[in-house]
Amino acid sequence: MEEEPARPAAPAEPTAPEGHPPPETPASVEEAGTTRPRGRTTLLIGAATVLGLVAGACAGVLVQADREPTKLPPLSQTALAPGTGKAPKPLPADQDRQVRTEGDLRDLLLKKPRGAEETDWLKGSDGWMDLAGYAGTFGNPPSAYEALLRSEFRRAAVTAWEVDEAYTVEIRLIQYRQEEVLGATEANAENQYFATDVASEYFVAGHGAGGGDWSIPGTGDGRVFVRAEPERGLDGSQFPYRAEAHARRGDIAVEIWVSGAERIDKQMILGLAQRQMERL
Repeated sequence: MEEEPARPAAPAEPTAPEGHPPPETPASVEEAGTTRPRGRTTLLIGAATVLGLVAGACAGVLVQADREPTKLPPLSQTALAPGTGKAPKPLPADQDRQVRTEGDLRDLLLKKPRGAEETDWLKGSDGWMDLAGYAGTFGNPPSAYEALLRSEFRRAAVTAWEVDEAYTVEIRLIQYRQEEVLGATEANAENQYFATDVASEYFVAGHGAGGGDWSIPGTGDGRVFVRAEPERGLDGSQFPYRAEAHARRGDIAVEIWVSGAERIDKQMILGLAQRQMERL
């Protein structure tokens, strides 16, 4: 059997001389030629975008400037058709509450009943009570004076009489401006708070039946307070029996004070309060 001729061995790859790098192949040369920096291209694209936006905005402004302005609707409204029929007549002065309360406040006070006598301290007065005089009726006049100023006190009218030397009646109408503060409402609430505190103290303490408080019909939040026993001073002295009524209507707070040698009848002060409120 014939032997195959020996194939020539593949030529050995040339080796670089020791100490020298191998020569670059065409592929490595091509890859090296395609590598470029990226930062410059990004900046160019961003600048082109900004220039495009600015150019578009300028073009929009120029187009809008060439257009005629849009006409606005007229400010005047269509004339309303006049009403038919006669206008209502104004209220007479005796029915218009605002006219009454803006007039002489003293005319709204209850009149002294027949047979009663005017109290000594009221004789010679004109029926008005100024701010200082009204503040003097409180336990702490300086503090009350400041509080009345904050409550927008306007004016006060007062009347008082005595019946058979048995009991005395005093009625005050306190009017407030009520521009920023509801003075009449606050005054009525405070008066009732203190009256309730005193009346409940005498009633709970067991000083006898007959004391308490009741609502005034037709007034909403008006109330009368009757004390079952007379007050006593720190020195043991005894003061008269007392009853009081507090209500309000609009900008006017109503105060009624009754004192006497005997317990005040609830129906008597309720009747006074109702008649006074009807005049407002």
